[in-house]
Amino acid sequence: MAKKSRRARKKTRATRPTPPARKTPVPQPSPTIAKEPPRPETKAKKTVDFATEYHYVYADLKRIAVTATVMLAVLVILSFVIR
Repeated sequence: MAKKSRRARKKTRATRPTPPARKTPVPQPSPTIAKEPPRPETKAKKTVDFATEYHYVYADLKRIAVTATVMLAVLVILSFVIR
């Protein structure tokens, strides 16, 4: 069964009525009032001890390194066994 074309669907689609235009005038900003640009706040830089913050990441990395080493060793041993 053939798929309907987009042209056929566009013709049958109902169009939404457009919203009425705004009748109230938009207030314009006064040119005499000038606002000061916001000043950047100076914050004291904190030193972070990443070893204490991410101790669990270190343990995960160590586990991944051990797993990768074991897998590489298994591949090397299997390469000698298969030959």
